[in-house]
Amino acid sequence: MFADLTPLRTSPDFRRLWFGTSVTWVGQGMTALAISLQVYDITRSSFSVGLVGLCSLVPLVVFGLYGGAIADTVDRRKLGLVSSTGLAALSAVLAVAAFAGFDRVWFLYAIVALQAVCVALSSPARSSMIPRLMPAEQLRAANALNSMTTTFGTLVGPSLGGLVVGLSGYQSAYLIDAIAFSASLYAMWRLPAMPPERAAGADGGKRASVLDGLRFLGTRPNLRMTFFSDFCAMILAHPRALFPAIAVLWYGGDARTTGLLVAAPAFGALLGGVLSGWQGRIHHHGQAILLSVAAWGTAIAAFGLTRNLWLGLCLLVVAGYSDTVSMIFRNTMLQVAAPDEMRGRLQGVFIVVVAGGPRLGDFLAGSVADLASPAVAITGGGLACVLAIGLLGLYGKGFRRYDGRAPVA
Repeated sequence: MFADLTPLRTSPDFRRLWFGTSVTWVGQGMTALAISLQVYDITRSSFSVGLVGLCSLVPLVVFGLYGGAIADTVDRRKLGLVSSTGLAALSAVLAVAAFAGFDRVWFLYAIVALQAVCVALSSPARSSMIPRLMPAEQLRAANALNSMTTTFGTLVGPSLGGLVVGLSGYQSAYLIDAIAFSASLYAMWRLPAMPPERAAGADGGKRASVLDGLRFLGTRPNLRMTFFSDFCAMILAHPRALFPAIAVLWYGGDARTTGLLVAAPAFGALLGGVLSGWQGRIHHHGQAILLSVAAWGTAIAAFGLTRNLWLGLCLLVVAGYSDTVSMIFRNTMLQVAAPDEMRGRLQGVFIVVVAGGPRLGDFLAGSVADLASPAVAITGGGLACVLAIGLLGLYGKGFRRYDGRAPVA
């Protein structure tokens, strides 16, 4: 049942990268919370804090595709080093500004936007390197381990950030984050050179094109289905924007109740990585994705019907677990079924979907809740997700038959 640790045992490069990424995610979680707290401290405006997310989202969506194209053109190790160095430098700049008492909101917004650009460059390069560090049969286990680092950082980073800011100020949180990047930079430095592997007869000097990547995706129905299935979950059944309202309306709670509702799917996502050992026996990855997305939608629909807080939290944990299972198999399909020269661009599309899908889901859920009610938005969205993924399953016969032992894009 527990996570397969084989990639950590057999690949020293992956082990160093995994540890460095884990430390970096915690540090970035600290900085993200510290920036939000500092913006609120300066403005006393929740709207201004909300703009922090927008300053991050727009560069991620805009530069995500281009970051993938760059990762398919240059040495991915160098791109990862440069972008990670940029993130470390930005955290150091935040620390220096905080020590100097420079508290301008526009400055914090600019830093957040630049951080998003660096992430848009770093993530495709980092994800594209993983298949080069181990055999294909270990990629599913590696993705499960990587999901744990992301979720752990999301859970622990903000908690530590709040503690550090409360004890010694914003400058300490930013400084710790800048120092934490040393683990990731060291891991990246020890990697071998990783230029994209070109197909026989391909022009090695040609710059990778975003449009070529999208055209390639247009001819690969199974890879397209991985994105469509994620859209079903993240757009149709994503109730996060309604948590503050239902914490009060349904459970008679307050901000602490909202915190529990936000933490429950994250805890389920962490369990999805920790309890991922059984996934190694699953070879039909397409079926696993369809079933896990349907489980997400069912859990969200049931959550919309309950008014018992603890039952609701358990359903959100189930939803978070199902989402991680889907993510692990979707990422593995992208890494295995796509040629190396296209992996960066597909990971760029993955970033855009992951960054943009939940925001569209927030907008849809909020709109339906205003027009009808939160219950209609949540339960109706969950049922719509189940229906949509069922229709995709009926349409995608090749996706249902996809076998990880003989991958076909």
